[in-house]
Amino acid sequence: MKFRYLGTSGLKISEITYGNWITHGSQVQSETAIACVHAALDAGITTFDTADTYANTAAESVLGEALNGERRESLEIFTKVYWPTGPKGHNDCGLSRKHIMESIDGSLRRLGTDYVDLYQAHRYDVETPLEETMQAFADIVRQGKALYIGVSEWTAEQLRAGQELATQMGFRIISSQPQYSMLWRVIEPRVIPAAKELGISQIVWSPMAQGVLSGKYRPGAPAPAGSRATDEKGGANFIRRFLDNQELVARVQDLRPIADELGLSMAQMAIAWVLQNDNVSAALVGASRPEQIAHNVAACGVTIPPELMMRIDRTLGDVVVRDPSLTRAPEGRPA
Repeated sequence: MKFRYLGTSGLKISEITYGNWITHGSQVQSETAIACVHAALDAGITTFDTADTYANTAAESVLGEALNGERRESLEIFTKVYWPTGPKGHNDCGLSRKHIMESIDGSLRRLGTDYVDLYQAHRYDVETPLEETMQAFADIVRQGKALYIGVSEWTAEQLRAGQELATQMGFRIISSQPQYSMLWRVIEPRVIPAAKELGISQIVWSPMAQGVLSGKYRPGAPAPAGSRATDEKGGANFIRRFLDNQELVARVQDLRPIADELGLSMAQMAIAWVLQNDNVSAALVGASRPEQIAHNVAACGVTIPPELMMRIDRTLGDVVVRDPSLTRAPEGRPA
């Protein structure tokens, strides 16, 4: 396993980070989820990312159970706050002081730890003054409940405003968690330049574009049994935007000779590709089976030569989504 600094902080994290977004507590049984976490530990992964909203808090509980008994100081545990949790009442979401202060305590209880290494604003809250949100984060850091603060899917302008307030309050935002892959590159024009300026690095989710870049989906063919596209618990909804574009699916298949030249699987090449960006500290990967972990970790430390990076760009062409306006905050709280 290789390790990278998170932003300009002194915190090192595993460049392959285990995330349990749509698997733990929903897509797979707890026993399998725990086996996946143990496989991640065996593969050298030390960094684990979750959120209170995943499976409506169940994912945090499963992760806490799976990590029970491990040396806490050897792990980096990340979670998030914003989306609705619990009964989803009028104060059960957002980045108000009330919701943040209550949510951190709930997350710590479910994770079975006294602190998280990184506490992230899961989205930007247009209904709460940014000063209120940043003050709540500052208090959590001072209380020792979170060591560092990050955000997810914030625009360049929101990053600048948030970092200015954070600095005034005695802490810094050190990370951003956006969607990023060969097929989804909306952060490149604005978010990444701003992040570099502000000392923030990326922990990217969906580096395999919900599994499309694994090459398992073929033009005109039904989705393989047991794949994410057949998961009616939520996975199918997220992958549909890619699979509905048959030209995109065909272009992905055209990447196979490049992966073969690198001696990698399609999935490994997709993970290695995002890690070529010097503003990316980690690629988030999940798993529904333990054996997937060791396979994905093989992308660690791989360097894709510049000429092959250019061939990937030429092969995918105009199916790549690059519109920076697609990084945006929800128009209002969902509850």
